[in-house]
Amino acid sequence: MLSELSPEIITIIWAVAVLAGVFTGYPVALVLGGVGLIGGYFILGPTTVEILYSRVFSLIQNYPLICVPLFILMGILLERSGLTDDLFEALYIWFGGFRGGLAIGTILIGTLLAACLGIIAASITILALTSLLPMLKRGYDRSFASGAIAAGGTLGILIPPSVMLVLYGPAAELSVGKLFMAAFLPGLLLATLYCTYIAVRALLSPGVAPSISAEQTKDINLRYKILILFKSLVPPLVLMISVLGTIFLGIAPPTEAAAIGASAAVLMTIIYRKFSWQMFKEALLQTVKLCAFIMVIACCSYAFVGVVIRSGSARVIEDLILAMPFGRWGAFGAVMFAVFILGMLIDWIAIIFIVVPIVSPLLPVLGFDPLWFALMVCINLQMGFMTPPFAQAIFILKGTAPPEAGLTMSEIIRGVYPFVGLVAVGLVLCAIFPEIILWLPSRMIR
Repeated sequence: MLSELSPEIITIIWAVAVLAGVFTGYPVALVLGGVGLIGGYFILGPTTVEILYSRVFSLIQNYPLICVPLFILMGILLERSGLTDDLFEALYIWFGGFRGGLAIGTILIGTLLAACLGIIAASITILALTSLLPMLKRGYDRSFASGAIAAGGTLGILIPPSVMLVLYGPAAELSVGKLFMAAFLPGLLLATLYCTYIAVRALLSPGVAPSISAEQTKDINLRYKILILFKSLVPPLVLMISVLGTIFLGIAPPTEAAAIGASAAVLMTIIYRKFSWQMFKEALLQTVKLCAFIMVIACCSYAFVGVVIRSGSARVIEDLILAMPFGRWGAFGAVMFAVFILGMLIDWIAIIFIVVPIVSPLLPVLGFDPLWFALMVCINLQMGFMTPPFAQAIFILKGTAPPEAGLTMSEIIRGVYPFVGLVAVGLVLCAIFPEIILWLPSRMIR
């Protein structure tokens, strides 16, 4: 029996087995579930089945997870309604006359979409379909344009209402409402860094992001520009207020706020005459599929960690983290590096349910605020979305880009690397100035 081996050897076996399974190309949920079941049987015996069952059962009973299907439905309804087309047209008119203006508008749209969608697949799909061809037709560098779309789209998993934060809360036993408020300013910080980089790069290299000609906007008066901007901003602002406003003011917890947001999304599609029963049926079906995908990964990951903890490997990992040089910041750096590497290899859902239960008990010992640490992990995962080989943002953009754009994988990869560096800059700023994360939650009405 493997139970006779030392915890250190067992920990190495877990790591090798999981990595080997991931590199075979099998879905990460099957890998984690299979390794947990088979490895657990040889290490712990028949009690493995009981551990796996109890972990899965406790997870699916977690009340805050009700937010997941509601936020996903809200985002899908907004995506399918076509309300974002007006938003891009408005920002195109306002920013198109500046160098890099269309790329900056793309980041701003991504920021607004992030506050309405909560899933990067929907954000990147919308941005790819609405922003890519207009930028390419006006002479934008292909890598530069694709990088802006990928970076703007990944904000959807950080800025609330984010499915990532909804899943992180139960895993770390943190308030989802406080996580939402804590993520708002870091998300805006990343958006600001992205826009600043685009403006500076366009100024230094005008050829990568030229402005549109004055003839294209000379007949558009200021009144029309204000009107179209106001009209396009109403749907996302209504959704933001209906969700984040009710949470911040203490009117409703995130679960009820998610229901309000989903209802508001339905009303928006009806008011703007975008609603149809066929569209609503397809949105519900897609919501079920995405929720099933998320929950299968979450349950398998959570169950796997239960077996790892019971086998004693969690203690080995904790001791290794605490033994890092340079004190608590050395331990923090080791965790951040591990999260970054894992983000390149496996799905973020698995990372949350693997890393968080093991690392969270160490935070009081290290003296870090759990809320601050949670957002540092989530910001870190932004890099994983844009870093090969896993790089969800890159593959989603490649798959949804219009065929006539002729976008290649290498062009996208070259475009996202500067934004990966900007995420690292944002991570450092939040480490130096923790109030970027902690200030807004401290102002919440209880």
